[in-house]
Amino acid sequence: MIVGTAGHIDHGKTALLKALTGQQGDRRREERERGITIDLGYAYADLGEGTLTGFIDVPGHERFIHNMLAGASGVDCLLLVVAADDGVMPQTREHLAIVELLGIRRALVALTKIDRVEPERIATVRRQIDDLLASGPLAGAPVFPVSSVSGDGVDALRQALVAEAARAEARGTDGHFRLAIDRAFSVSGTGVVVTGTAFAGRVQVGDELQLSPSGRSVRVRGLHAQNREAGQAHAGQRVALNLAGERLAVEQIHRGDWLLQPLLHAPTQRIDIQFQLLPGETHELKHWTPVHAHLGAQDVTARIALLEGESLAPGAWMFAQLLLNAPIHAVHGDRIVLRDQSAQRTLGGGRVLDPFAPPRNRRREARLAQLRALDAASLEQALPGLLAEAHNGLEPQALERQFNRPRDGWQLPASAVQIATRQGPRLFDQQRWQTLGTQLLAALQRFHEEQPDELGPDRDRLRRFALPQLERPVFIALLEQALAAGEIASSGPWLHRPDHQVRLTAQEEALKARLWPLLEAGRFDPPWVRDLASTLGAEEMQTRQLLRKLARLGLLQQVVKDLFYPEPTIRQLAGHALQLEAQSGVIRAAAFRDQIQLGRKRSIQLLEHFDRIGFTRRFGNERKIRHDNALATDAPLG
Repeated sequence: MIVGTAGHIDHGKTALLKALTGQQGDRRREERERGITIDLGYAYADLGEGTLTGFIDVPGHERFIHNMLAGASGVDCLLLVVAADDGVMPQTREHLAIVELLGIRRALVALTKIDRVEPERIATVRRQIDDLLASGPLAGAPVFPVSSVSGDGVDALRQALVAEAARAEARGTDGHFRLAIDRAFSVSGTGVVVTGTAFAGRVQVGDELQLSPSGRSVRVRGLHAQNREAGQAHAGQRVALNLAGERLAVEQIHRGDWLLQPLLHAPTQRIDIQFQLLPGETHELKHWTPVHAHLGAQDVTARIALLEGESLAPGAWMFAQLLLNAPIHAVHGDRIVLRDQSAQRTLGGGRVLDPFAPPRNRRREARLAQLRALDAASLEQALPGLLAEAHNGLEPQALERQFNRPRDGWQLPASAVQIATRQGPRLFDQQRWQTLGTQLLAALQRFHEEQPDELGPDRDRLRRFALPQLERPVFIALLEQALAAGEIASSGPWLHRPDHQVRLTAQEEALKARLWPLLEAGRFDPPWVRDLASTLGAEEMQTRQLLRKLARLGLLQQVVKDLFYPEPTIRQLAGHALQLEAQSGVIRAAAFRDQIQLGRKRSIQLLEHFDRIGFTRRFGNERKIRHDNALATDAPLG
């Protein structure tokens, strides 16, 4: 269990921890000289439960709230400290508000310095504490009058902490490992060491991790869990890790950085949150207000964009987007606290809903519906609503990162279907996927009705005509499913319904019979339209229209204006390109020219045609074959 102190400056937090644990704690020279806590202090003690309890001592001064926030995240139990002589003070209230915003729901209250006051004063301050807690989630937290000087009440508080430790629920370790770094230092003979609270998962010696947001890879050389040397550590523990990495230096690591399993490393500067303005605020919060955002041990400046209005009243909730001035790490459900631009008071806080928020359309109803779905506590609860609004499906890897839930532990709803695309799997609502298939077939039928003289569109034209909102990999998966089911047929690059055909008239059949031998005889240098028409004594326009119709039927390909190649000839030319790539790894224009015995201009025209139809891809002055193209498998070598 990790216990965190909270309370006003000089209310005896550090002295109380010494009385409880017998340890002075992690005090700095300037803190001892000034007699106040400036930064986080750490202590570990066996209170009698048989295991070590970790204590985080936070500063109480208003100038060091940012340090308090860095330590309060990840705490299991709050030890709220109120001095009997002062009573409830401003930082008592602010610390309590922060703790409630962080979602800490277990607390004990230490009423310190009882040796300095009369019994009547103790009773008065107890009533103040009860009133302070009454309206919040920590109402009814037990109060323990104590004196760190005489020791009165310390044993009772210690036993209460032991009981809390026994009731403490182990944090889930099924997520990927993530640790919020609050200290980094160098130890002679050991190297770089970082400490922090493990938020999720497990880590062991030898693991490869990443520092975020820098992305630097490191290896765990050794670790301590709850101040004891160990082979592994898990969520909910205070952990110190000795790190190794190429040219790794302690100056490269800062409080607020994260140590992550590599899949989780995805720094973001735009997150959507569910936000509440504290009831005690005297003014509404305006859209685009500058703020300090605290998450884990991070402190980043940002602006808050309200998504459901231009202002937020004290005590009210609203979806909001944070536009951060530096990259951070976050996952769904993380608690976040916002302070004002000058970092002098706490404004409110809430939960992270989407750490990868979209830059556009953030106020549209469809996006708000997604946020309402994300407001659920778990991935399983959120999935049905997310799938209903996911026009291009959901990427499982993005969900795994967003919720920190490894995929092998998912329970997908019965309505979900997983679709394989060329860029990885997507999850769809089954009914939506079927609707997309119906829309595709209806659009293709409409195309035939509008363009009866065309055999059909190619893939990209059909996507623009039928489902322009679909990303290309999703559309290709939908199309390939329809092709496999026989609902759509293909003739060369052209797509059509199986019963749709473009037929030649008797006059067109006669002209085709005369010109086709001339195209075949031309091989790699077929005649131009005007030469064909002249040789056959036909009208040039009539000849051009027929050739274009034959191209729509998939029998010809138009390489440039008025120059058509039969499909078998195109396959032969593709075979030469494949042969060149097999010989040298790339296709160069000069080598292709020599291979097919044509001039440079025509060779370039053919290669550029291959680029357009997706058979080749150009890299500077060289090309490579796209081996997923149909020509790559159909073409004869050489």
